[in-house]
Amino acid sequence: MNVGRKIRELRQKELMSQADLAGKLGIQRPAISQVENNERKLSGDELARLSVIFQVSTDYLLGLENIPDVKIEERKAGYVVKNDARVSVPEFQRNKFEEVLLYLLEKTAGKPNIGETVIYKLLYFADSNYYEMYEEQMTGATYRKLQYGPVPAEFTAIVEEMEKAKVLRVIKDRYYGYQLKRYIPEKKPNLKLLKASEKDILDKVIEQYSDWSAKRISEYSHNDMPWKATKQGDIIDYELVFYRTAPYSVRNYEGE
Repeated sequence: MNVGRKIRELRQKELMSQADLAGKLGIQRPAISQVENNERKLSGDELARLSVIFQVSTDYLLGLENIPDVKIEERKAGYVVKNDARVSVPEFQRNKFEEVLLYLLEKTAGKPNIGETVIYKLLYFADSNYYEMYEEQMTGATYRKLQYGPVPAEFTAIVEEMEKAKVLRVIKDRYYGYQLKRYIPEKKPNLKLLKASEKDILDKVIEQYSDWSAKRISEYSHNDMPWKATKQGDIIDYELVFYRTAPYSVRNYEGE
């Protein structure tokens, strides 16, 4: 895939117009069209800024590496060995992920700051906090360390299917001048699929973080031990939650 086509697909995936992307780069809209048609080369500075905007590496934009495909079917828990270290592979529960997402969207409906970045972090803290507290998975989603904090790798593919099924809508909005991708639930979550302990963790995460801006919650996630201990672009190992310190840890270990 050539550079121009990659940029076009990334832009369309983020629901950006050519004018939107041009504004973020500080160039004219026709220049974006020229780049996407491979009629204009990118400068090094533009390439670096695009990697930040789309949260991919410059090597990926240049075709030197691939973003790993994420399979969203159910998978079983286990372990893989990477760089001589055992890394846990969580059990992903697709239906649970959808219901947790719908629950978060319903409970935060009407809050103007709730866009993609904040939702990513609410999901991350919900899954991480639940695993630390109960030593079992909530959704088992795969979180990858990217520039703006942990990102659930399955999110985009699942949301696209939920949108096609008219379970939710994706709209573009603005918050304090910044473009925001907002998710509007079209159905209520099936609470029968959520344990009382899961709802308790979700409610606590919503209460603590749902009023935070994308910038604040992203910066906060950068000091959580699982994120700090993971290399850029790698999958975050759930087991790292047991090395958390205050204020991130949600479990009292003193009495154990």
